[in-house]
Amino acid sequence: MTTAIEQAPFRLPRTPDETDLLAKYFRALGHPARLRILATLATHGELTVSEIVGKVGLPQPKVSDHLACLRWCGFVDARRDHRIVNYRLADRRVAEIVGVARELLHENVEHVAACRHVGGAR
Repeated sequence: MTTAIEQAPFRLPRTPDETDLLAKYFRALGHPARLRILATLATHGELTVSEIVGKVGLPQPKVSDHLACLRWCGFVDARRDHRIVNYRLADRRVAEIVGVARELLHENVEHVAACRHVGGAR
């Protein structure tokens, strides 16, 4: 029987510690497209992939890939209604995490923009 770590789409050390896992958890939030998707779901509630595509302006395959990542990491839940899959935030705290990050960003925007240790938007 394989473990979730062995099946994961991203690899970590065989026995990752909490810091490794937390860093990976934040990396899931580290892509502009995923943040746009989360903001869209926080604003509009439950949406289909097509509806998300229309709101974030990305191609459907990219949105689906990002939703898979967000779902795997527990940020987003999916509910199937026959052939249609509806996505929503898995927990209200997801929106709170992003909201707190936005508040902190506004207080530190010049420093974040000038930081050379963390890569830019992809």
